[in-house]
Amino acid sequence: QVSLDQINVDQPLTLKELDWAEQGSLLSLNLPRPSWRQDVSLNCKCSPEDTQVHAWTTYYYDLLQCTLQQEGLPETVDRTKEPRTGFSSVDVTICILGSPTSYLSVLLEGSSQCPGNMLLCLSPSWLAKVPSEQHPGESSLLVSKAVSFELGGRTYLDEFSPPRRVTYFLGSFGLCKEHRQSVGELARDLDCPTGGSGELARLLEDKLLTRQLLDQRARVGVPPTLAFTFKRPRPLRDVTDERSVRMVELSGKEGQENLIQEEIEGFLQGRAMEPYSRVVVKPSGWRWSGAHAVTFHPKTEEAAVLQAMLVLLETLEEEESALLEAFIPTARLTQLESPGSSSPSNPLVAHRCSTGCQLWPSRVQLAGVVCSVGRADKPLKHQATVPQSLESSLRQQGMTDKAQLAAIHAQVKHKAEAAMTAFLEMEAGLSVEQRGGRQAQTDMIGVDFLLTSSEQMLQLVALEMNSQLCLETCALLESMGQAVGMPAGESSRPLVETMLRRAQCHIMEGKHVLVIGAGGVSKKFVWEAARAYGLKIHLVESDPNHFASQLVQTFIHYDITDHKRDEEHAQRLVALVRERGLHLDGCLSYWDDCMVLTALVCEQLGLRCSPVAAMRVAKQKSRTHQHLLRRRKEVPPGWASAALYAVPCCHLESHADVERAARHLSFPGVMKLEYGAGAVGVKLVEDVQQCHLHFEKISQDLREDTDHPGIGLGWGNAMLLMEYVSGTEHNVDIVIYDGRMLAAFVSDNGPTCVPRFTGTDREAQLVRAAYQCCLGCGLTDGVFNVELKLTAAGPKLIEINPRMGGFYLRDWIQAIYGVDIMLASVMVACGVAPRLPARTQPHTHLVGVMCVVSQHLQALKSTASVETLQALHECGVIRLNLLEDKLVAREYEEPFCNVACASASRQEACLKVLGVCQVLGIDSPHYPVSHFLSHFK
Repeated sequence: QVSLDQINVDQPLTLKELDWAEQGSLLSLNLPRPSWRQDVSLNCKCSPEDTQVHAWTTYYYDLLQCTLQQEGLPETVDRTKEPRTGFSSVDVTICILGSPTSYLSVLLEGSSQCPGNMLLCLSPSWLAKVPSEQHPGESSLLVSKAVSFELGGRTYLDEFSPPRRVTYFLGSFGLCKEHRQSVGELARDLDCPTGGSGELARLLEDKLLTRQLLDQRARVGVPPTLAFTFKRPRPLRDVTDERSVRMVELSGKEGQENLIQEEIEGFLQGRAMEPYSRVVVKPSGWRWSGAHAVTFHPKTEEAAVLQAMLVLLETLEEEESALLEAFIPTARLTQLESPGSSSPSNPLVAHRCSTGCQLWPSRVQLAGVVCSVGRADKPLKHQATVPQSLESSLRQQGMTDKAQLAAIHAQVKHKAEAAMTAFLEMEAGLSVEQRGGRQAQTDMIGVDFLLTSSEQMLQLVALEMNSQLCLETCALLESMGQAVGMPAGESSRPLVETMLRRAQCHIMEGKHVLVIGAGGVSKKFVWEAARAYGLKIHLVESDPNHFASQLVQTFIHYDITDHKRDEEHAQRLVALVRERGLHLDGCLSYWDDCMVLTALVCEQLGLRCSPVAAMRVAKQKSRTHQHLLRRRKEVPPGWASAALYAVPCCHLESHADVERAARHLSFPGVMKLEYGAGAVGVKLVEDVQQCHLHFEKISQDLREDTDHPGIGLGWGNAMLLMEYVSGTEHNVDIVIYDGRMLAAFVSDNGPTCVPRFTGTDREAQLVRAAYQCCLGCGLTDGVFNVELKLTAAGPKLIEINPRMGGFYLRDWIQAIYGVDIMLASVMVACGVAPRLPARTQPHTHLVGVMCVVSQHLQALKSTASVETLQALHECGVIRLNLLEDKLVAREYEEPFCNVACASASRQEACLKVLGVCQVLGIDSPHYPVSHFLSHFK
């Protein structure tokens, strides 16, 4: 067998090597003899491979089979004789081109999150670029052949006829020079998102650039460094401010010895080098990896250092650099001894490798931390050491204090995320050409740290960044840990979520969506987000001067305030759509009043939506409960009935209805508007007399939509009486497609302002009840907001809002879980099933309180003015959601804004928001914030 170490990957294979490769042997050392089928079809009919590329394709296929075998997974099944068909432009197609060992954890996690849509290409010839139909000057990427990853890690070798359109591409610039060039060309100027590009990979692999970013922008400690470079183009020259890194730009390779000698002498004798006794000479650039061409020298041997630097400079190309840096000693936590020896063992060095993925623009998440331990006097490679967990590594070195362990992990997280953010901010400032395409961005960044000590304090020193080495090492640790029950896929999960999110945004780009009803200021985010996603919004709105009219593709002024005429409105709107020649992909609404009208329009246009009858049931609160209660006997044995969550209630249109309801229901009770929103008019009543008084007051004060716009009076002012249920209150925003629950997000409401119900927030788990109530009402497609109470007898339904949650909920869910329910609602409306994270673990905790004008008018004019709140929001002290734009005190009021604080723990978030509210004057005896937070402590 031939070893990869025996092959110069930058040179063509010899005839002997090619003959050997063509025979199907493994292009690797110490791998078992193949036990899998060798007669699989690896050639691509539409793009034949040359001999060398075919050798690498065969090698990668054998490597995949060997890896699957080691993981206990079945062999890949060849089904190329029956090409797969039926894929459309709305299907997620995530394509990875590279070594299967580098991306196995990502592929397996993808098989769980998007089975059948995670594809591995083993050859560039399996892909092809064609001119983009939507974006002139860009290309669409088509995949003709791939290994498909299905549930449970099952894999299939597939051909696609016609080729599938790729919606996300990630390539590797790995072993073979020809592969590297092919991947770079494939990734350039695509119309689909890419998890990098050749141009970005060059920047990330440039040790000088990343070290400058670490030192100057992320403010993360790096070794004192002297760098020599020449003909360094932008953006590599943009980072020039000196802290721990000094860059000397040479005019050429010849005649620079004196300058180089002076700089080296000054560096070695400088103050920054005083604590160190040894130095390292190494190259910087995308061609160099690992410890290749790295030399170590005593600091006192200046002549040897100079000679090593001159030799290295002779080998460099344009854009590359030669680095002279301090050799950082590893922190000695204990004096480890060899077994059976009284002499100290060689000191160990621990590489701290942390990986992170971009979740949203300018936001990163640490995905995993892994340690590599080796001798301090030898270079340490990722692939040449056994990975360990951070805690295990530190414990072996004598650190057992839990607080210290937690502090070091927190330091790794903070510094790694700061480093990743610095690179992404630099990347965001690049031109499209410098990035390698409009859709190119780095979704996966690894940072290597060294644990050292200074003045008896442990410190992390950043060494470099990389594109995939840390991910591979984290995945290897997880693979080793599965034997003892460690969870798999933790480090790859955020990356796969990012892939799916970007792929779905690409699918939705350019979709034409009819939105009925603009809503108020609290819905402003809809128009901003739609523009950011590239959606074409056609808005129907009653107010001809609504601010949203200037933020959409098409504005259709039509009076839809009288919802008792929705059938008539629907027919007219459908006619207007056809008159304007609009070709719609979907239709939806974010406004309570318009949900039934939206369903009627969708029904006539043949667009996806829940049935009109289901929308009517959900829109009328008493009807929702009565419908569920009537279905108690329809449930098969062994199923939990949605009637278990319903609460007895009665519809009220007259005082006679009040009397009848009082005879059938128990007090205390809750009275509210039948079609109301925003908790306006909701009141706790103790007896029938209070019911009559409140019914009369609402009947006089809230008659028509003009009396209080946006709370449902376009449907009338009928009321209902419901039995009061005690317990904690919760909201569940649930995504349902074709009757299947795809995701659910829970927020908790603390104690409310009794006897009226304007709420604050809390978390809980009531997903199953919400889902069953939605299905029980016939809601099959959409994003719905379900309000429930958790009582001693279990969950009880308050009401179903047949649209996504209002107020701050979309913003909070996006911040906590990285999921945009606004985009999910558009996808469902357009007949595209959202691919959402299967396990939605919170990235942070948010706790907030509502500000209402009746209680906070003075504060909102002074200590908590909008300007002050926005400034605090921009600097990250609070999270602000403005819900109104005018400080108007009304008897039937809705919240003006929500002020929240984020933290890693719920308790700390509570303390933060309480402190903020006390300083701003939001907390008061009449509005006791500590009481509202009492459920969360």
